[in-house]
Amino acid sequence: MSDDDTVRRYYVDDELVPADEASIPVTDRGFLYGDAAFETLRAYGGGVFHWEAHADRLAETCDVLGMDHGLSDDDLRARIDETLAANGLEEAYVRLSITRGSQPGRLTPAEDVDPRVVVIVEPLPRGGRNSDPVWDGPATVQTVRTRRIPDRAVPARAKTHNYLNGILARVELRVTGADEALMLDSDGYVTEGATSNLFFVADNALCTPSLDGPVLPGITRRVVLDLARQEGIPIRERRFTPDDVRDADEAFLTNSTWELRPIETVDGISVGDGPVTKLLSRLYDDYVERRYYEESRDEGIASE
Repeated sequence: MSDDDTVRRYYVDDELVPADEASIPVTDRGFLYGDAAFETLRAYGGGVFHWEAHADRLAETCDVLGMDHGLSDDDLRARIDETLAANGLEEAYVRLSITRGSQPGRLTPAEDVDPRVVVIVEPLPRGGRNSDPVWDGPATVQTVRTRRIPDRAVPARAKTHNYLNGILARVELRVTGADEALMLDSDGYVTEGATSNLFFVADNALCTPSLDGPVLPGITRRVVLDLARQEGIPIRERRFTPDDVRDADEAFLTNSTWELRPIETVDGISVGDGPVTKLLSRLYDDYVERRYYEESRDEGIASE
């Protein structure tokens, strides 16, 4: 059966259901208030990329929300594996969501939680060496007026269903047709994209906004920094201005689905990829190949 003929199945409330029948009650707090936590993950060869890091970040989001859902990491991972298996997918986009459940008619959440878990999966190309990227080409990036929410308001490390900040940034792109928004903090310093972390190369160093600002601690971001350190590439993590990015020698974006996506232009100014971007992209592909394809053949699917 071809993928086009496959009925996609999603995991909702302890049940695998056809995607076009998957639903939650309108009283769910994730729908009413964005009161829910989520992680976007990628599966390679049936293994979930850095599951433990994603699980830790999900737990931190739930801690920020004060949501004690009572589910173990092993339980959540089992639900992901079950959903992948039900769809016959080893290469996939995975979105795991946990809401506080239905608590209608009140903004203040109840302490007792009846969590609702949803797992959505969609096919992606094989990763690793000689893989095809999921993006159409290098990204065009545009600085937007919408600012990142200060950490004192909503901590950037909390990945919640309330994504209005990023949505407003993406709406601004309708004018220029750019692929990704470059978002600034309240002081005008660069933070990240609407759904991605930012890297650029200047003075032979790999630069990325510090996590001291309202910047998501991306899992792919962490892996890229580790790979750069192993290669002895100088790293600068601090506050940067939009001009720093526009004047860069090369630049790229990262997230779990895109992996590393080169940046073609920033605010209409040509940047493009370069030797560091190409090197790190190759090293990332090699890392995925070793961890999720070569090792899985000999030792079973990697635990992360």
